[in-house]
Amino acid sequence: MPARIYKQPKPAGQSGLAGTQEWVFEYGQSAARTPDPLMGWSGSTDSVSQIRLYFSSCEEAVAYAQRNKIEAQVEKPAMRLKQPKVYAENFAANRVQNWTH
Repeated sequence: MPARIYKQPKPAGQSGLAGTQEWVFEYGQSAARTPDPLMGWSGSTDSVSQIRLYFSSCEEAVAYAQRNKIEAQVEKPAMRLKQPKVYAENFAANRVQNWTH
């Protein structure tokens, strides 16, 4: 499988953007995963697929792949839609839903 180059998305449960500015280079899986008969965990003989490299730009990650002759696919990040919210709108007179407490 080819390697992936992507920008890590924001965690769904958090509002911060820490760790989302770097580009991640992740090697593809070259060996099949097999379940362990005793524990049931999935394992593989491919230890390279566990490596993640972090770059400050997409161009650096692509240059690394080309320099090392690694086939890689770039996944462009989706644009974030910001919807500004104001706490006072919860108590507006023209509110669509009833305010209940």
